[in-house]
Order: sequence, then structure tokens, then C-alpha cells
Amino acid sequence: MPLARILLVEDDQKLALLVQEYLESADFLVTTESDGNRANETISRFKPDLIILDIMLPGKDGLTICKEIRPGFIGPILILTARNEDFDQVLGLEFGADDYVIKPAEPRVLLARIKALLRRGKHTEIEVAEQLTFGSLTIEPASRDVWLGQQKIILSTHEFELLLIIAGQAGNILSRDYLFKKLYNREYDGLDRTMDVRISQLRKKLGDNAEEAYRIKTIWGKGYLFVADAW
Repeated sequence: MPLARILLVEDDQKLALLVQEYLESADFLVTTESDGNRANETISRFKPDLIILDIMLPGKDGLTICKEIRPGFIGPILILTARNEDFDQVLGLEFGADDYVIKPAEPRVLLARIKALLRRGKHTEIEVAEQLTFGSLTIEPASRDVWLGQQKIILSTHEFELLLIIAGQAGNILSRDYLFKKLYNREYDGLDRTMDVRISQLRKKLGDNAEEAYRIKTIWGKGYLFVADAW
């Protein structure tokens, strides 16, 4: 099988070299880019399967790059963010990143996240064969299409899979621990805001009320509930 291609956009040359060598030892084909202004060109030329984006870059910052490339890049995007920069973490997810790793990134954690993202790109463990209909909301697992009335709703891979998980178990309260394990294949650490952002994005796209959600409800202290009879 051909090696998965990873592009690392990172201006710290020493760190970039260490990450490159580590990932290459794990049988990935890796190239690096240090200038945010050249990132789009490098992506077009290298055609990576996965992109790792540092936030702080000379030229364009990582968030800007993520927002620009997401519409045309179907592979996973993993952002590197400082430990206390919650704003960057949330904004990265809203701009289309699939996951984030806090710097300094522990190599084994980074490798595990990369492998999990690449696996999800090739195969989904979520198996719902039939069309799901909840009032005006229609979910078509086979084509991965979502319709709200006559309007087609565009969802990212993770947004669609999260919707399929919670809609497939409509009426049941699903904990963050369960959703993290199902969607990201890792335990919830009690701090990660990824799930909250994904749920918020789904609510916006499905016309749910952020203040008083009627389709995807937050059950405080327990998790999330997809309401089966919501229109």
C-alpha cells in the first residue's frame, strides 16, 4: 500500500525536523513547510492525505490557512495550539479542523491522533443502513446527505458522523465519554471542548435554538439527547 502523505506546516525548524523523522519512522511520507504564505502552493503540489497546521506562522497564520483550504481539501486537518489558547482551539474546529493537539506535542499522542484521523477517513464504524427521518430532518447514511426540508445541509465528516451517532440513538442520553470514544476513539479528559463545538455547529446548521435547543438538548451533568419527535 502507498504511504500516507503528511504535510507539516511549522516554522520551528528543529521541531519540524524532529516530528518529520518520528513520523517517517512510523512509515509516513512527510514534507514540511515553514511559511504560511506558501502553504496553499505546497498543498497543491504535495497533495497530502493529512495536514498538520501550527497556529503561529510567518505570513498567513494556521487558522487562516485552515479556513481557506477546508472547502477544497477533503482530508483531515490537525492543528497545533498553545496549551491555554482555548479561543484558537475552538476557532480551529469552527474553521474546519478535525482535531487539535496541544503543544508541546508528545510524539506518541500526535501519532495516535494522526492514525485515528486517517482511519476515520477510510472507514467509519458507524453503521446505520436506512434513511432516518425526524420531522423535516432527513439523514441519508448511504449518500451521507442531510436535508432540512428542501434545503441540503453541508456537514463536515465529523459533524455528519456525530449526527449519525446521536440520531441513530434518538431518545437516549449519550455522555461525552461515550461520544468521544465513538467518534475519536479516545477517552474524554474532562477538559477538551471539541464535542461542545461540534454540537454547537450541528445546532446552527440544523436550525436549532442555541439558547433553548429543541432538537439536540444538553442534559446537564449527563450528556446530549437527540429528540426524536422534534420537527
